Amino acid sequence: MRTKSGRKIYPCSPNHQKLDLWSRRHFLKTVCWLTASVCPLVGNFFSRVSNADEGINNKGKKRSRSTGTGFVFDNEYLRHTLGPGHPESPKRLKAILKRLETAGLEKALKFIAPTGVPMPHIKIVHPDPHIKLVIKQAHDESICRLAVAGALSAVDAVCTGEVLNAFCAIRPPGHHATDTGEYGFCFYNNVAIAARYAQQKYGLKRILIADWDYHHGNGTEWAFYQDPTVLFFSTHALYAFPGTGYSDKTGKGKGQGFNINVPLPHGASDRAILNAFAKRLVPAADRFQPDLVLISAGFDSRKDDLLGDFAVTDEGFYELTKLMMSIAETHSHSRVVSLLEGGYNTQGLALAVESHLRALLR
Repeated sequence: MRTKSGRKIYPCSPNHQKLDLWSRRHFLKTVCWLTASVCPLVGNFFSRVSNADEGINNKGKKRSRSTGTGFVFDNEYLRHTLGPGHPESPKRLKAILKRLETAGLEKALKFIAPTGVPMPHIKIVHPDPHIKLVIKQAHDESICRLAVAGALSAVDAVCTGEVLNAFCAIRPPGHHATDTGEYGFCFYNNVAIAARYAQQKYGLKRILIADWDYHHGNGTEWAFYQDPTVLFFSTHALYAFPGTGYSDKTGKGKGQGFNINVPLPHGASDRAILNAFAKRLVPAADRFQPDLVLISAGFDSRKDDLLGDFAVTDEGFYELTKLMMSIAETHSHSRVVSLLEGGYNTQGLALAVESHLRALLR
């Protein structure tokens, strides 16, 4: 593909085929060039990330292994829509990008492109009837697949040592998805698929998934309820959608004891959620000894969210992230992959993600 001036460019394939390491900088430059006229904010953001990444390579330094924080994003995520005025909108990611640019954090992040073919891995978690429903229901099902691809690319980057940890700024979210089509704004269960992928591709035996979204991750519970190789921990509002997440739901069969629900009361504060993680998750994680830590990072548990009534602050998310990093440092070689779930006050979401990333970058 060439511009009017004859300049050759390398746009991201609509099939999102796997990019090799050589093409990574070309991908970043192309994102900048293609998006600048459509969305200057996104173009400027990736220009900064691209320049920072290229500066390391131009100096001839070998990329150090297991250092830095990865950031997964694709401009396609901005095309996903559930209709005018819907709270799960592209404004969420735009607010995050703007805040990271304002805070100067984009210079410290290592961009990770969502690559690969995710459908074989989606089918490990979701049955064919579910996938057929998603194809009918989604505005563009390829974007749902691309969200999964972003999660899998983050797992690759962390497990191969390209980065120490990673945050996936992806949408649509996924932790409500089971086997009945779209549910709670979710189409494919990104974090569940990432867990299975890590086990199958990298031979990791035990995966911890912690979910601090205001809404219970019923889809993740569904995926692993009888599985002793995945420890699922969730804090949430029991009285809110989807009405699941009772504390007596602890797993079944071989999975008994590996599903931990900790419902929190109205107005739950930093102290409430941090106590739940410290007193319930940390001892369980020490017994479980995970090989990889995944976070369903839902920021609708933040104060002033449109769909929640908790009072968690940005400092609270910073401390939660540090706690998760401590678990990973103790048990999983510091490997953490965090995936965006909820968060619908766009400015509050952006501030919470900033705090989350500042902790990951420590």
